[in-house]
Amino acid sequence: MPHTELSHTPHVAVIVFNDFSSYHTSVPGIVFSSRTLNETLFELTFVAGEAGSIVSDIGMEMQAELDLSVLQSADIIIVPYWRSADERPNQTIMEALCSAHARGALVVGLCLGAYVLAYAGLLTGKRSATHWELERDFTQRFPEVKLDTNALYVEDEGVITSAGTAAGMDCCLYIFRKYYSGTVANRLARRLVVPPYRGGGQAQFIDQPIPITTSDVRINELMTKIRQNIGKRYTLDELADSVMMTRRTFTRKFHKATGMAFGEWLASERLTLAQDLLESTELPIETIVDRIGFSSVLTFRNKFKERFSVTPNHWRKTFHHDI
Repeated sequence: MPHTELSHTPHVAVIVFNDFSSYHTSVPGIVFSSRTLNETLFELTFVAGEAGSIVSDIGMEMQAELDLSVLQSADIIIVPYWRSADERPNQTIMEALCSAHARGALVVGLCLGAYVLAYAGLLTGKRSATHWELERDFTQRFPEVKLDTNALYVEDEGVITSAGTAAGMDCCLYIFRKYYSGTVANRLARRLVVPPYRGGGQAQFIDQPIPITTSDVRINELMTKIRQNIGKRYTLDELADSVMMTRRTFTRKFHKATGMAFGEWLASERLTLAQDLLESTELPIETIVDRIGFSSVLTFRNKFKERFSVTPNHWRKTFHHDI
C-alpha cells in the first residue's frame, strides 16, 4: 500500500558498473529524479560498484562520485543491470547488498541485475523475475531461486526483481507507488508517457501482452469495433460471419494474429476497462459489470481477482484518485 506520509525523503542509490547499460541505468534515473515532476520526492544518487572507470556499453562515461558506504543508509538500492550472466560480482558489492537488506533496505535488481542479487544469495528461497530469454541459464545457475518467467516484476521479502528492458520502468513505477499515492504515481506516468501499471496487483503479471493491432487488417477492424461496443454479447459464429470466415478459420486466424483465443482477449479488454473505471469513477461495481459486458458481478470479481490477485474493491481503494 502506498504511504501518504513519510518521515523523510526516501534515498535511492543506483549502483553502476563498468560496461553498464545506459538505458537500464537511465530508467531509475528519470523515475526518481527531482526534475521529472519538478519536486524532490526521492533523494537520488549514483554509486560506483567497483573501482576504475565506469563506461557504458555504448561508450558513455559516468562519474559516480559516491562509494559503497552510501549503501549503509540508503532506503532503496537498485542494481539496474549486469554485464554478464557468467561473471560473479565482486565480493565487496555482494556483502554490501546483503548488509543493506539485513538492516531493512529495499534491494532491487532490474533485468540482469537479478543475477547480482542471486549471486549474493539474496534470492535464495525467494521468487524472482529476470529477462525471459535467460530462463534456462538462470534456473540452472540458481536452482534455489523460484523464477517466475511470466512476471513483469516480483517482490519477495524486501527484494524486488524485474524482467527485461521496459519492465524496469514498470518496476520503478511500482516502487514509486509504494511510497506515494496513486495520484502522484499516475501523474509521473503521464509525464513519462507510459501506463502507470500493466497487468495489476502487487506483482503485476501478464501471461501475454494484449495486442492493440495485428498484421491482419480484418482482425484489426473487428477488434476496434468490439472495443467500441465492449459491453455487447458476442458469439464466435456472429464474429466469423462479420469478417466473412468460417468459425474454424476465424478462430485460427484470431489466435494467429493476437496469440490469444478470442474469449481470452475479450476478457482482458474488459478487465482493462474495468481498471480504468474503478480508478477514475465512483460507479458501483454492478454498473461497471453491466458496462463492460460480464455476465454477473460474481463472474467479474472472480476473473478480476484471478488476473490481478486482488479484488475490484481493493484495486479501487489502492488506485482510485480524484479527477
